Amino acid sequence: MAVLAATVVVAVAVDQWTKHLSTENLVPGEPVRILGGLVYLSLLRNSGAAFSLGSDYTWIFPLITFVVVGVIGWMTLRLRSVPWGLSLGLVLGGAIGNLIDRLFRAPGPLHGHVVDMISVFGPYGEKFAVFNIADSCLTVGVVLAVVLELTGRQRDGTRLTKEKPVEKSTSEETA
Repeated sequence: MAVLAATVVVAVAVDQWTKHLSTENLVPGEPVRILGGLVYLSLLRNSGAAFSLGSDYTWIFPLITFVVVGVIGWMTLRLRSVPWGLSLGLVLGGAIGNLIDRLFRAPGPLHGHVVDMISVFGPYGEKFAVFNIADSCLTVGVVLAVVLELTGRQRDGTRLTKEKPVEKSTSEETA
């Protein structure tokens, strides 16, 4: 639980700090090229989800986030695994980071636009979606959760193993 809580706090703090820096220092339409054009910092406000999907349904994203927060809260009841704490903390921190934007940024509660600023391979998301730290946390957290599931690691700290069932011999079956 401590890992989950610390991860959430760090994820939300870094996300909100970078969004603050972006809104204060970046000018829309004037991207900043870094790492030789591998990464651009471009201030965008996204009313939709990834790749601006669902832009006309901004109000639904906070509601989905509340469900995600509830599900993660329920999952933590049996949480005894550090990797799962990190994974769920990243997902929860990313969800909360973007929820803050949806609730408190213009144009208003449940309709706020998420601040995005990181673009790779092009200044305006020509090659890949423009994203923020919360989006990165969500993505890494979900990928980690998938890896944990595929490797049999459980939230309670146990690990599923592939044991072969013991076959009964024919003499046991006739007895």
